[in-house]
Amino acid sequence: MDISRTTQSTPLQFCLALARASASLSRRFDGRLGTWHGISLGDLAILLELRDAADGRLRRVDLAERLGVTASGVTRALIPLEKIGLVTRKADTSDARVSFAALTAAGRRRLEEALESAHLIGEEIVPGSHDACMDVFDRIAGRDRPRP
Repeated sequence: MDISRTTQSTPLQFCLALARASASLSRRFDGRLGTWHGISLGDLAILLELRDAADGRLRRVDLAERLGVTASGVTRALIPLEKIGLVTRKADTSDARVSFAALTAAGRRRLEEALESAHLIGEEIVPGSHDACMDVFDRIAGRDRPRP
């Protein structure tokens, strides 16, 4: 089969469409969250992971794994969040080589404000139920999502 000329959807076409949709979503969220709250969608994802961490902090490598990015990517993303006081770096008392990222009180407040806006933006973009799509996305990301 000559897949370069097919009119049927292929897994590659789906993946390319998903990548375009992801880029478009990021632009839409980044523009509005940036204007309203001074953070990006990526920043929001970091703040959410830190808020939801068992002890309120995560090693950078663990944060990177949860976000599906590299450890150096997380380090680069955390620097501006630390500078504006939304995230802080905490040393591990038992191992000086390890540091944790933790949400500050200001970060928690900014996150809660931004979440309200993010939910509104999400509803504008894709209103209704998303369970079937979430299952596909979680499978692509290699995550198991708990069933309600």
